[in-house]
Amino acid sequence: MPELNYDDLKLEHQLCFPLYALSKEVIKLYRPYLEKINLTYTQYITMMVVWDKRKVNVKELGKKLYLDSGTLTPVLKSLEAKGFVHRYRSSEDERILMVEVTPAGEKLRDEALPIPRQIVSNVQISLEDAVIMHRQLYNLLNQLTDK
Repeated sequence: MPELNYDDLKLEHQLCFPLYALSKEVIKLYRPYLEKINLTYTQYITMMVVWDKRKVNVKELGKKLYLDSGTLTPVLKSLEAKGFVHRYRSSEDERILMVEVTPAGEKLRDEALPIPRQIVSNVQISLEDAVIMHRQLYNLLNQLTDK
């Protein structure tokens, strides 16, 4: 094992810091586009899963988004208040809470459609580098979460 060294505590030597800072900056890029459709970033990524699945249970949704129920519940309540999703208990098992996209949520999907390309146009990275980074980030995420 290498000898302990105070250099290990320098910010520029931490993998976590550029990931943290990058996450904040990327979310900041999304903000003006999401404000136009009345969503926060967390609401947006939640809607992405709901749009894809059409109907999903909350446990599966949280797993897909890496969010616990304490974070996800207020997001879903807000999305339901805006009319974009409907939450209800499963008819097969009342312990299971389901989330389903509404017609207003479907309309919102059309409004959100240009956002990914608008974000890409703001980031100067080659497609090859983006693909490599995407793969590496998911590899690391999967290692840390055992998913």
